[in-house]
Amino acid sequence: MIRIKLQEVLDERGMNQKQLSELSKLRPTTISELCNNIRTSINREHLEKVMVALGIKDISEIIEYIEENLPV
Repeated sequence: MIRIKLQEVLDERGMNQKQLSELSKLRPTTISELCNNIRTSINREHLEKVMVALGIKDISEIIEYIEENLPV
């Protein structure tokens, strides 16, 4: 499973979703969906805008892979 850690990053930086929306020039709905892990696909352009707005160089700061134990 892929998990977006964007809300955690915002909390650590004392930012809210509205501020990130303004900095990244992305719709508030887009930011909200990313923060709440609602999106089933991630637009690379959106991801880049978020990373640039937050000054993130390492994608693992906002995305992580969690291995699931799936039945064989």
